[in-house]
Amino acid sequence: MQLAEIARAVGAINDFEQWRDISVTSVAFDSRHLQPGGLFIPLNGEQDGHKFVQSAIDHGAVATLWAKDLATAPTDFPVIQVADSLKALQALAQYYLLKIYPRVVAITGSNGKTTTKDMVASVLATQFNVTKTNANFNNEIGVPMTVLSMEPNTEMLVVEMGMDRPGQLDFLSKLVKPDVAIVTMIGEAHIEFFGTRDKIADAKLEITHGLNDDGIFVYNGDEPLLRERAADLPQRQVTFGQQGTNDLFSKDIEGEATSTSFKANQWPDTTFTIPMLGTYNVNNALAALSVASIYRIRPENAQRALANVDLTENRAEWLEGQQGEAILSDVYNSNPTAAKEVLTAFSQTPVKGNRYVVLGDMLELGKQADAMHASLATAITPSKMTKVFLVGPHMEALQRALAKDAPDLAVAHYATTELAQLSQDLKAVLTKDDQILLKGSHGIHLEQVLAALKDSSEN
Repeated sequence: MQLAEIARAVGAINDFEQWRDISVTSVAFDSRHLQPGGLFIPLNGEQDGHKFVQSAIDHGAVATLWAKDLATAPTDFPVIQVADSLKALQALAQYYLLKIYPRVVAITGSNGKTTTKDMVASVLATQFNVTKTNANFNNEIGVPMTVLSMEPNTEMLVVEMGMDRPGQLDFLSKLVKPDVAIVTMIGEAHIEFFGTRDKIADAKLEITHGLNDDGIFVYNGDEPLLRERAADLPQRQVTFGQQGTNDLFSKDIEGEATSTSFKANQWPDTTFTIPMLGTYNVNNALAALSVASIYRIRPENAQRALANVDLTENRAEWLEGQQGEAILSDVYNSNPTAAKEVLTAFSQTPVKGNRYVVLGDMLELGKQADAMHASLATAITPSKMTKVFLVGPHMEALQRALAKDAPDLAVAHYATTELAQLSQDLKAVLTKDDQILLKGSHGIHLEQVLAALKDSSEN
């Protein structure tokens, strides 16, 4: 777009006539990631983004937004003055969305939303030009940036939406006005801020607040909290899950260490395979297949797309460590539901040697944190595990539960400052025949342990 068009979209409050014909080819709020021809969006976070305008210019910026009340704007560089740069970014995204006018699929859920996003995008890409959320760009900044990353030929926009407080999904849904809104599940993520699963369900349903009148709500029909709330929605609804009462349900699930296959009632003669373990990931695939059915994706295309889905990094992926051990890495986030599911799946994978588990604290569980950490003991089968390594203060509750329920199971506990020692202890026992699971909230930084296990230079 030319700068004059952008200025109109964001409600510029200064005279920009001398720069109106400048062409902008991209946007960025991090000056280090700005591409030549880009528009810089200075935001206020831990630091004032306006301090980095010169860095943006050095990286090829051709113009910048500028919040009028924060500082004196440059006079020798194209500036669009606005009342609030974040609101201007969001307004520009809304304008661009209307200009490109793709179909929008919005996805949220306590667990599985990133995997589902990847699966939906993969399935749709077999017959449409698709743009999807990059990494975890799923908040008030990330969603607009996802919208603005669209190529002009985009036909389908797949948007992941995160949530850590009431009202957040209401805003994001109304920002993008989805044609399809998906809720993968209701778990305990962020229960510290919501108090109960009922209130989490209320907040998740906010994704329907911007749903078009002729839009479709796709949700996990195995969850009573979602079924109860969906009953009040006027839009068409599609359910998926394991129960036969859903519109789309799975059959004949067979799991392997690195893949899971299943059939679905709507395509009884087709076997779908996903490159990941765990029956819980079948539900994510069913959500994607629900979208495939809505947009008439051919079954053979959906089958191929799911088998070759490009997954976002650090979401339950198998990697190889320096000793040749198999590492199941799931270090981006964790909550009780997700942890129990991956523990169950991990315990069922075939292994020649030993199975080791590393569990980091699950954050944002509030007053129920210790009880929820202790509850993971029910998903740990002592006969299937050689040793369990726990990290963080809340994991002491699980250590106590295991001492009571599985006194013969070897368990070690580490403070969050002892990741280097944990890495050394793991290296001392792992062999090429072993498997190890790393699971924890991102704030525990188990990715440091993963890096140590993969990098022989850290010996």
